Amino acid sequence: MSILELFIIAVGLSMDAFAISICKGLSVRKMQPRHSVIMGLYFGGFQALMPLLGFFLGRQFEHLITSVDHWIAFVILAFIGGNMIRESRGEAEELNDSFGPKTMLPLAIATSIDALAVGITFAFLRVDIVPAASFIGIITFFFGFFGVKIGHIFGARFKSKAEFIGGLVLILMGLKILLEHLGIIA
Repeated sequence: MSILELFIIAVGLSMDAFAISICKGLSVRKMQPRHSVIMGLYFGGFQALMPLLGFFLGRQFEHLITSVDHWIAFVILAFIGGNMIRESRGEAEELNDSFGPKTMLPLAIATSIDALAVGITFAFLRVDIVPAASFIGIITFFFGFFGVKIGHIFGARFKSKAEFIGGLVLILMGLKILLEHLGIIA
């Protein structure tokens, strides 16, 4: 997997965190630098941890599904992407202005479940997981960090667009994996 492909996946995975960060920025009355750091650390940390967990789960079952791994990768990424697109058209989520663990932990876990599934896909594709997961975490850190600021400044108009674009990117990456494996594209 090329660095560009990994970057595209990282950006796609970051869009949920980015959308939530924008919403959290909307809820903050007085923006402080720590808000951005907290958001980036929670979301970036979990987006790095979940692909690692998924990778090790995927490696446990790799021998059972090697012949269909490209289809699994396609279905997982298409499902996650489709779900993100569906959510982009839904109702706005209610968020409070707390940055404490009781608020942030569930948000970080919820937005990183798709990264767990991508980690499983990475196991089948034999991706070097530590640099890949670290890269995803760093990209998500920046989206979380700046998302709070953007939300505080610009409002809710970017949330649904970010989720839609992230979902579309993941679907296209899944399709690319499938088409490469079938020999349709190089």
